Amino acid sequence: MRRLTLAALVIAAIAGVSAQTQRAQPSPRGESAEAATAKRFAAIRSGPLGLRAFLREMPKGGDLHNHLSGSIYAESYLRWAADDKLCFVVATMTIAAGACDAAAGNPPVSALFQNSALYNQAIDAMSMRHWNPSLNGHDQFFAAFAKFGPASSKTGEMLADLTSRAAADHVSYLEVMLTPAGATVFRLAGGIPFDSDLAQLREKFLAAGLRDAVVTEAKTRLDTAEARQRELLRCGTPQADAGCMVTVRYIAQVARAGVPQAVFGQMLTGFELATRDPRVVSLNLVQPEDDPTALRDFRLQMSMLDFLHRQYPTVPITLHAGELTEGLVPPPALSDHIRQSIVTGHATRIGHGVSVMSEDDPFALLRDMAAKRILVEITLSSNDQILGVKGQHHPLRTYLQHGVPVAIATDDMGVSRSSHTHEFVKAVEEHDLDYRTLKGMVRNSIVYSFADPATKARLKANLEAALAAFERRQGARTPKS
Repeated sequence: MRRLTLAALVIAAIAGVSAQTQRAQPSPRGESAEAATAKRFAAIRSGPLGLRAFLREMPKGGDLHNHLSGSIYAESYLRWAADDKLCFVVATMTIAAGACDAAAGNPPVSALFQNSALYNQAIDAMSMRHWNPSLNGHDQFFAAFAKFGPASSKTGEMLADLTSRAAADHVSYLEVMLTPAGATVFRLAGGIPFDSDLAQLREKFLAAGLRDAVVTEAKTRLDTAEARQRELLRCGTPQADAGCMVTVRYIAQVARAGVPQAVFGQMLTGFELATRDPRVVSLNLVQPEDDPTALRDFRLQMSMLDFLHRQYPTVPITLHAGELTEGLVPPPALSDHIRQSIVTGHATRIGHGVSVMSEDDPFALLRDMAAKRILVEITLSSNDQILGVKGQHHPLRTYLQHGVPVAIATDDMGVSRSSHTHEFVKAVEEHDLDYRTLKGMVRNSIVYSFADPATKARLKANLEAALAAFERRQGARTPKS
């Protein structure tokens, strides 16, 4: 196995060198393909249509921050719900199981396809489509997740949908956030009271069977979902969807608004899975950072991560932190969430990081993040919709100016009504980024991924080859001076 791994790395390294050589080849005008592409980008970037076409074709590497349930468009949920003969509760705009009764206000979801007004109302309620910016985007955004109901349990269909769209947008790698063993963890946590002695609490969960139970549940769920994904995408056949070629890894979600023992149990689950199933590469705290329970227990949760990191030091951690803004929470909550997520929570990547300049001594924090190479997963659409932060008020350029690595991510593009391409367009239009900066961010999305070394080497080599081919095409389109 070691020989195979080393051989794979050597092959990938050779491929990477070849890609770099290809990229360095000069165009017929004597300039490198990269320089010609940068020139073309500068010429078309002010035109929205040309910019979008350019960025749609551009290889984008990986999406390191996306929640599976929030990445699916409402139209897909409604279609699956209709296929499963589920109901739609009109009063709450929610998909639900049970007996349908149109007269009582819960018709079958299939009826929405014959009622365009109700169908469109449902999509608006389950997403940010036609959202009124003068209203509370934060609450509408997070409320959308409860409206998917049982349709969001179709993990295989969701993976097929997500990977197919990723491939069409020239994304080659996804780190998908999901809850791979939630039922077992919550069942165990219901019988284990919280113990401030975290070593004892860990032993109680392990003695209750967490290790074997969660690994079994997660493996079964992921195996089933991936088999369904391959079936839907016709992988391995001449008609295979391009989504079959997208590499997927998983990040275990921890619901930060739960009771302490449940939060600890989910954290422990994430660490155990990341050591036992190579498909699970990390864990992350989810749910609104401004939730009252999440705010109250923030330091307790960081101490849990600190303890568990010492037990599982090889498992990387990424954390939502700084998804806050002035007025949303009291000032003390803005002062150290990013810093403590790095120092105490041992995060090597930060999701969002919007409130960085409200932290105590923000410039020291930025220097520290740059020195430690803490990547920030930038999610522009959701920051705009949830927090009302965009353009010059967003810290993307601040991170870049201070040498902090960043990568563009989608977060919940189904709810946001976004795409990988749209996030790149938003980055250029709102932050005046040039081609080489975008290209660096694309490379970061693979370099700072949590993929194993052999997979990362393959992804790097493939990305360089794709970028070289893209630049040759774009360079050839650049008008002569």
